[in-house]
Amino acid sequence: MTCSTVPALFRSGLVLGMLAAPSGGAGAQPQDAAPATRDANAAVLQQLPFADRDDFADARRGFVAALPDGLIAGAGPRPAWNMKAYDFLDKAEAPATVNPSLWRQAQLNALNGLFKIADRVYQLRGLDIANMTIVEGDRGLIVIDTLLTAETARAALELYYQHRPRKPVVAVIYSHSHADHFGGVKGVVSEGDVQAKRVRIYAPDGFMAHAVAENVIAGNAMSRRAQYMYGPLLPPGERGQVDTGLGKSLGRGTLTLLAPTDIIAKARDVRRIDGVDIVFQLTPGTEAPAEMNLYFPQFRVLDMAENATHTMHNLYTLRGAEIRDGNAWARYIDDALALFGDKSDVLIAQHHWPVWGGAKIKAYLTKQRDLYKFINDQSLRLLNQGLTPGEIAEQLTLPASLAQEWALRGYYGTLRHNARAVYQKYLGWYDSNPADLDPLPPDAAARKEVEYMGGAAAVIARAREDFNKGEYRWVASVMSRVVFADPGNAAARALAADALEQLGYQAESAPWRNEYLVGALELRSGVPKLPAPSTLTADALKAVSSDLFFDFLGVRLNGARAEGKRIVLNWTFTDLGETHVLNLENSALTHRMGPANAKADASLTLTRATLDAIVLKQLSFPDAVKSGQVVIAGDAAKPAELLGLLDEFNPSFAIVTPREPP
Repeated sequence: MTCSTVPALFRSGLVLGMLAAPSGGAGAQPQDAAPATRDANAAVLQQLPFADRDDFADARRGFVAALPDGLIAGAGPRPAWNMKAYDFLDKAEAPATVNPSLWRQAQLNALNGLFKIADRVYQLRGLDIANMTIVEGDRGLIVIDTLLTAETARAALELYYQHRPRKPVVAVIYSHSHADHFGGVKGVVSEGDVQAKRVRIYAPDGFMAHAVAENVIAGNAMSRRAQYMYGPLLPPGERGQVDTGLGKSLGRGTLTLLAPTDIIAKARDVRRIDGVDIVFQLTPGTEAPAEMNLYFPQFRVLDMAENATHTMHNLYTLRGAEIRDGNAWARYIDDALALFGDKSDVLIAQHHWPVWGGAKIKAYLTKQRDLYKFINDQSLRLLNQGLTPGEIAEQLTLPASLAQEWALRGYYGTLRHNARAVYQKYLGWYDSNPADLDPLPPDAAARKEVEYMGGAAAVIARAREDFNKGEYRWVASVMSRVVFADPGNAAARALAADALEQLGYQAESAPWRNEYLVGALELRSGVPKLPAPSTLTADALKAVSSDLFFDFLGVRLNGARAEGKRIVLNWTFTDLGETHVLNLENSALTHRMGPANAKADASLTLTRATLDAIVLKQLSFPDAVKSGQVVIAGDAAKPAELLGLLDEFNPSFAIVTPREPP
């Protein structure tokens, strides 16, 4: 996700569908903005050019029709998409509980419906976190990105059909490997149409590997962290969730995936699809590991995918992912500027609204390019002067020529955490101070710190004074120490929640606001006890290679329980014609594709489809053996022994309070 984005491709129910109230009672209700927050947000109105309303005109240009009633029905009683929940954004002035700059972005992201971009080019915006772009070919439709869920994608296409000829979809293009850009594919085409070659699916080189792998190996942690970043448990409202920075929220529903039929592998490739010429510009390692921009010379339309949107993006995403390369990002934007800047009348992206006019497009791309180059180079300059991540984040500021541009504001990424990302990319987590090389774990360190500061009561008393002075960053930090030292301290939890809440109200970044407010919610009400989601979606599981599946088994192996054990298993998949040898030794699970090991403890013969059914819990392993779908030769107890050494991950682990040891 998100983007991405959107994470939780393999934990979709956790983030998208299970918006139950947290356990532990209602807890304290959200507070109002404190005086210091009111002052801070009022100051923003003097710092930025709020009289500039060009974005609102650009976002409304080409409007055809809005989503009827602002609702998209879901499979159950809850809607898949609900814009009515954001009616509170109709107020012209931001309330004191929302940063005015974020309020402006949230209002722009609330403009939804079908929009005409150029002759034969349309966009569906505000029907999910991402955009769907439709290009009318000679005989059918080319759909660029299919939103996050099948339900929202189907509704978007139907809204288009209500106002344009009902041509069939003949091609789908995935601009990049985040789920909010491909998860709705079965809402616009069927697997049968693709298999019958009535529909072609185009994607950048490496799409399938990256679409699946990022969310598998660390998927449980990413999914839990995404609850903080996107705030799905926060009710929309002036004291709750107002936006994600990239769009309103995440669609709820069914995530789907169809494998590409055509891979764009050249750095620049020109294809004619249904009579439409498309120039593909690969941009690997930018906003996504596999991504591409698209240019339509017949229409003079440039699609920057998610490489240039109306926000500073993430070099590091708070849900967790590999660090992105700001230098490469800037270079690919510059390439697009050189290749297409003089040839474009409108620039679109797969989030947000268009930029109209050649001069504005060139100025926009120039500053987007310079934003990521500035962050990369200036963070490295300070890094080379010996500054640590926190010091760099505190010192670095954008030049006025960039800071005053709405499209570069930190609604999704922020300068502070992107600067830390550059440090991480080049030097890693260690700041070279030996005192930080092997610190005590958080709970043990917290107990010593609170003891040194005179005990919890003394710390809380002084923190209340600092809270009244508006020193919320410090109060949140020191109260976190008290909570980790004494998780049952109700006064500490309440004050920590109050401080986080005020930080959320001041945040310009939507993910920062969500992080703070979810932290406050869980301090007051406890960690939400959500049903464990399915580990994988059926569509995504088809894309998981056998290598990746066995890698994930290795991640789940409990090393302590496996100590001293040695197990060798042959796995033969008859439908794939593959044999993998799985070796447990030294508390490490390794695997190799090749000939079977004649000395293996046991050999399993099955189809990959059977393995998928077991993983999806449609079939138990013992039942598969009993029915003959898994045939075991050798010691039949060994596979069960190995499976018994695997951990089940907790999808609701604690974050703002101490975690129980695994």
